[in-house]
Amino acid sequence: MEARKATHTIVLDAGPILKNEPAISSLLAQSEALVTVPSVIAEIRDDAARSRVETTLLPFLTLRNPKPESVKTVADFARKTGDYEVLSRPDLQILALAYELECERNGGDWRLRKAPGQKGVNGAPPKKVEEADEEVPERDEETAADSVSSPVGDSEEAPQSQVEEPLEKSLQDLQMSSPSEEVKDHAEAIAIPAEETPDSEDSGSDGWITPSNIKKQQAKDSNTSTKPVHEQKVMQVATMTTDFAMQNVLLQMNLNLLSPSLQRVRHLKTYMLRCHACFATTKDMSRQFCSRCGQPTLLRVSCSTLDSGEFRVHLKRNMQWNTRGDRFSIPKAAHGSASGKVKGAAGGGKGGWGQGLILAEDQKEYVRAMTETKRRKERDLMDEDHLPGILTGERGRAGGRPKVGGGRNVNSKKRT
Repeated sequence: MEARKATHTIVLDAGPILKNEPAISSLLAQSEALVTVPSVIAEIRDDAARSRVETTLLPFLTLRNPKPESVKTVADFARKTGDYEVLSRPDLQILALAYELECERNGGDWRLRKAPGQKGVNGAPPKKVEEADEEVPERDEETAADSVSSPVGDSEEAPQSQVEEPLEKSLQDLQMSSPSEEVKDHAEAIAIPAEETPDSEDSGSDGWITPSNIKKQQAKDSNTSTKPVHEQKVMQVATMTTDFAMQNVLLQMNLNLLSPSLQRVRHLKTYMLRCHACFATTKDMSRQFCSRCGQPTLLRVSCSTLDSGEFRVHLKRNMQWNTRGDRFSIPKAAHGSASGKVKGAAGGGKGGWGQGLILAEDQKEYVRAMTETKRRKERDLMDEDHLPGILTGERGRAGGRPKVGGGRNVNSKKRT
């Protein structure tokens, strides 16, 4: 008899495919089918990775597009969790495909959640599953009733003379035997079956629980009692991805999530941005200004998602907001320096430190800087014209992003 695999269908994202972790042999050994969307394969542009996927993975991979209804359901749920703004179209398709396959394999979305933080699941299992589980004890009860009723029927058919004779003999034996003989006979009757059983020696030595074998007995009891509980059930559908936003949506919807070691993930710890001024949160880690109040007061905080769908944000107990560099006098604007085309124009304070000062997200200086950042190509480290960030001044910026405000050292004394 072949061993049952832990997962029936695994939905793959681009991350595990590109990293080749786990290997294709491990995926095939732990699942019956591998499914993904065509847009994930189209995202692979590396020649080596694409050739490896086409030769080793595509023969065992099933490409399927989800229905628009499934995409809409997942998109609405992602909007409620706040992950919709950081999810791409292939990400939504992967989530929708996992949701669609889950409903097909389990006969509906009864084990999922319709809203984040929902207590419990949507409903009870279908009746077909319950009836299949109830059929077995009913048959056992019928067979047990037949076995109990069959001796009664035989005894009714037996003649009364055969029943009366053993009763008279037993009464005569009781009258003739003395009390001491009854005790001896009873002791012999107890001792004889113990000698006849072949496992009597083992039961005598292992039957008692002593300090030397108590741990062994506890291990035996735990194995026997927890086998049906810890027996790994077959997960109908599970998703494997490395995207934090997708993992958060999967856990809050109660969809199965697998780690690279093919173990089910029940607790997820990620990071998000939280505004210290208005307490708004966002999953877009590239933002520098709060989308609600517009201030550059976003802080990175850790958050976790439990298997029950509960979302928690972990904050420091006595967190003090650093006000260094917040208050400073803005230099007066100079004629001809607003557009930035005239270089060397007077303005921006001593040394021109205030030229192009960014204080809000809708400033043209910030929009221009973000456009240049997007157009900037990746630099080759082996290029002769490449300069490290410590020389160009980009080392002090967070990921090369535009500098917001005057900086922490704006109020320090300037050298003359």
